[in-house]
Amino acid sequence: MAGKKQFDVDVALDAAMAQFWRAGYADTSLDDLSRTTGLNRSSLYSSFGDKESLYLRCLDRYATRYGTRYDQALSPASEEPLQAVRAFFEVTLQRIADPDVPDGCLIAQTAMAAPALSPAIAARAKEALGHQHARLRTALNAALLAEADADAFAVHLTAVNQSLAVMSRAQADPEQLRTVVDISVSALSHAVRARRRPPR
Repeated sequence: MAGKKQFDVDVALDAAMAQFWRAGYADTSLDDLSRTTGLNRSSLYSSFGDKESLYLRCLDRYATRYGTRYDQALSPASEEPLQAVRAFFEVTLQRIADPDVPDGCLIAQTAMAAPALSPAIAARAKEALGHQHARLRTALNAALLAEADADAFAVHLTAVNQSLAVMSRAQADPEQLRTVVDISVSALSHAVRARRRPPR
């Protein structure tokens, strides 16, 4: 059929996402994207638009893929908040340990490079971090934490989660990363116990 794409769009997006994730936006050229996706420049432009448009699609794809996993991990937070938060971090730790994907986090590295990127890309990274904060705040509210405490811990846990990705790119030992998680979950456990302790 005339005009029918002769490639798998999802496979091409995953390849482009991995390239951006590995090298960053600025250090990824159209030649790099052509090589990793197997598409020539004409096909890249006709299918995904310019480099910025492709990057935005990759950011959305990344945020959706891992956001779904984070949501699943946090779903039992109303009954088992500590286990849910630990499962949330486990999504990140498993991604870090996965040899099939680059180190770090595409959202985190985009946020760090934001001053040198376009306003649209910077805004999309900020939006993704906002979603991360919101999902944690919702889960902690469900765990019966006071609204202010839930928001404060959501900010903290979002920052910790991003720091795990940054540390992984610096080749931090996996045990160090788990220690960071343990300390954060321990701090949360004190807040949860205090909130749920029956009045005397």
